[in-house]
Amino acid sequence: MISLLKKILDFYIHGSIHVALAVYALVRMTFHFFHIEYNAPMAFFAFFGTIVGYNFVKYDELVRAKKLKLNFERKAIVVLSFISFLGTGYCFFYLSFHTQLLTLFFLGLTVLYTLPVFPKIGNARNWAGVKIYIVAFCWAGVTLCLPIINAGLPFSNDVWLKFCQRFLLVIILILIFEIIDLKKDALSLQTVPQKLGIQKTKILNLFLLIPFYCLEFFKSDFRVIQLWINLLLIIVLALFTLFASPKRSEYYTSFWVESVPFFWWIAVLLLN
Repeated sequence: MISLLKKILDFYIHGSIHVALAVYALVRMTFHFFHIEYNAPMAFFAFFGTIVGYNFVKYDELVRAKKLKLNFERKAIVVLSFISFLGTGYCFFYLSFHTQLLTLFFLGLTVLYTLPVFPKIGNARNWAGVKIYIVAFCWAGVTLCLPIINAGLPFSNDVWLKFCQRFLLVIILILIFEIIDLKKDALSLQTVPQKLGIQKTKILNLFLLIPFYCLEFFKSDFRVIQLWINLLLIIVLALFTLFASPKRSEYYTSFWVESVPFFWWIAVLLLN
């Protein structure tokens, strides 16, 4: 029974369902913060698109190098990705024209990130120091800009503040991932822990929590309850940072750390 549950959990994580739920949660938070009526095509476009995009990024290089053996789990992930691709395509046609154009831009970034478009320098995933910013930009863009544009809202100061906040959140989460993956990452990636070391990376991450929290004060619809929610969030992020270590299991980041956006959304719903 335990073995079966572990296989289900592994499929849930390796198939990118968990990270897709995190993206879905941030889209729902955008609806909440900017008083946008729930839009299922927009929310599920982000959910299904994340599954397709992440699985494409994770497994494309292995497939092209013929290093991927199709066991039962990976076959199931292929089926999941295909179904998600159909779901993404279906939702795409219910988005506004301007939203569709922006999604093509993010699709281009995903292709650039994954495929060796420029043979001499490889894909963007392997560009030293660039990966972290591309991922953060895509997360902030998909979870904030797409819903805003689809709802026909202007890019107010609050939108830009939220964009910066989302961007910082993803940077903070990625740095925790990079600490855990320190032993597995190739030296050519030049990740932050590889350049600064674990302790300095942790200090940097704790420092980034300050602007992440303080940005809330500059919003026009500033609410005290959101400060308490965000305070709870940065405490959790600080603890995840302090206890991060290359010795931790993959579940530390791939399940618990990636759960942060989902629990942030739940906290917003329960306490507002």
